Amino acid sequence: MQTVQEVGSAREELEVSLEAGAGLERRLQVRVPAKRIEREVEVRLRSVSRSANLKGYRPGKVPEKVIRQRFGEQVRREVMQDIIRSTYGEALSRQQLRPAGEPQIDAAPDAGASGADFAYTASFEVFPEFTVSGLDTVAITRPEPAFDDADVEFISNNLRRQRSHWHVADREARLGDRVIVDFEGRLNGAPMPGGTGEKVPVELGAGRMVEDFERQLVGVKAGEARQIRVQFPVDYPNRELAGQTADFSVQVGEVSEQHLPEIDEEFIRAFGVESGSQDDFLRDLREIMGDEFAARARADVKRQLLEQLLKSNPIEIPVILVEQEATSLQSDAMRNLGVSDAGQAPALESFRQTAERRVRLGLLIGELIREQELVVDREKVRERIEQLSRGYENPDEIRKLYYQTAQLLAQVENSVLEEQVVDWLAGRAAVVPKPTTFRALVSG
Repeated sequence: MQTVQEVGSAREELEVSLEAGAGLERRLQVRVPAKRIEREVEVRLRSVSRSANLKGYRPGKVPEKVIRQRFGEQVRREVMQDIIRSTYGEALSRQQLRPAGEPQIDAAPDAGASGADFAYTASFEVFPEFTVSGLDTVAITRPEPAFDDADVEFISNNLRRQRSHWHVADREARLGDRVIVDFEGRLNGAPMPGGTGEKVPVELGAGRMVEDFERQLVGVKAGEARQIRVQFPVDYPNRELAGQTADFSVQVGEVSEQHLPEIDEEFIRAFGVESGSQDDFLRDLREIMGDEFAARARADVKRQLLEQLLKSNPIEIPVILVEQEATSLQSDAMRNLGVSDAGQAPALESFRQTAERRVRLGLLIGELIREQELVVDREKVRERIEQLSRGYENPDEIRKLYYQTAQLLAQVENSVLEEQVVDWLAGRAAVVPKPTTFRALVSG
């Protein structure tokens, strides 16, 4: 291991040595001379003596011996806590270190005893030092709209599905049908946590349930009981079930088929086209498709740029930041699933890969911002807040909330600054236009 040592002068009073551990781990060994500790203890005890209110003594007249007996231990503990904070910061400054998280402090049980030097070790990870590379080889494709009649039919059918209804079908279930089922799952012969349901609607082929579960319901009829064995995918979010095989008892209550409404005047007016005209409806559809295409094309360009940025810069990242991000993702997932019991939370491991990507990307974007001296565009921040406020009943109040809440404003600024980084990268990339249908873009 590589060790760097610096011995403080009499004036500096501090001894600091740095040891590099595995990866980004660092260990600072700090020794504080006893005289520095005792000096601070004395200063604080004098301060206490001026304000101490003890029975039998007038304020400010408590004997020094009594002050030491009554408050000495407490004062020394407080001094040691403050000494660690101040000397840790001083040691970081000397070694020019940027810790990625809070340190783990290790000291002997009797450290800081009266008259003795105080030594401790601070272990932590540091941010990686790097220069962003690969910017001169970035090449991407930019989707360009190439709409056709099938695109119009695709989006029309999506709108029809929003207004669809279900009719009970007295036949075997087919792909696209909806079945209402009760089910009970068992894993390795034991009841599976969260593996039961009553009157659960399952749209066959929609992919909202495990694919193997939906597939084996094709062909069932109302009133039928069926035993199925379901293989969970290896990348299933719940790591306890990922790759496992479970047995399900399924009772089918109903089979229904989907009915799509006709595109008539009533249907057209329901989507805000007051004229009810097919021509007006199709014109509006093409405008919607154009707006949606532009947003998705920009997202696709961003994805390509960031993927190449990651590929060209396989930097080392602090484990602690990954753990923090994975924990945050897990909390978000619990909130979305309505889960409050930590025992029912999705496994932390299932979020680690996404967390690693986010941390690495965040460090790269931050370094690009620093290297290129990019500053947030205030006008774009204003436009983003206007956009976010527009859909609310009282947009002025929401707008004011963004500007007056530091955390919300910072989120918007960070988002805008990230988009500026993407624009900066796109302006230097080799771009090849790629004619793309609407269907290909939204399904890709």
